[in-house]
Amino acid sequence: MLVRPDFSHRAAVTADEHCWVPSPQAGVERVMLDRLGGERARATSLVRYAPHSIFPAHAHPGGEEIRVLSGTFSDGSGHHGPGCYLRNPPGSAHQPSSADGALIFVKLWQMPADDTRTVRIDSRDATVWQRDGTQEVCRLHETDHERVCLWRLPPGHLLRPDTPGGAELLVIEGQVADGVTVLGPLGWLRLPPGDATALRVGASGATLYLKTGHLAGLAT
Repeated sequence: MLVRPDFSHRAAVTADEHCWVPSPQAGVERVMLDRLGGERARATSLVRYAPHSIFPAHAHPGGEEIRVLSGTFSDGSGHHGPGCYLRNPPGSAHQPSSADGALIFVKLWQMPADDTRTVRIDSRDATVWQRDGTQEVCRLHETDHERVCLWRLPPGHLLRPDTPGGAELLVIEGQVADGVTVLGPLGWLRLPPGDATALRVGASGATLYLKTGHLAGLAT
């Protein structure tokens, strides 16, 4: 299966364009934002768990990155509410579930084998945020090939992602526009390496998940 597979071009999906499709497990459905492969795929998705849904235990040979957007996502490491960020490194395994339902942003098979760090960060904790001028940043993960942060940006801010290795963002709150598309909450944008697009934050400010550097070598 191929969903937005050309990493040399910009890709954007607004919340109005979300197409929810069932997963192999009852009670779990997803929006495929990009995907290369079948059920074992390099994939970026929004995943929605119905209340009392349980996904069978499984391994993640290529690693898994999760940001909980709403509800409570649970696995062997605990119960994770809105704002929690999880990284399960290559070779990890778990059995996810949700007692009251959950919406999560998930990235699969996008970690090198030497990225072995397990991460659990709750962005509701004020101590994980740092002021950077008029912005606030929560640093989630950084390696030689990628940087993952949450940003709280003021109204009208002009964001220029560092894109030598590409950039990807998910709008958590507020609105941003890139001159082509206006993205509100749960809007997703992928910029190829070298793209110089500037993003203007809307009148109410914005909170964004932003990942940079990880698309180097994927563009063809």
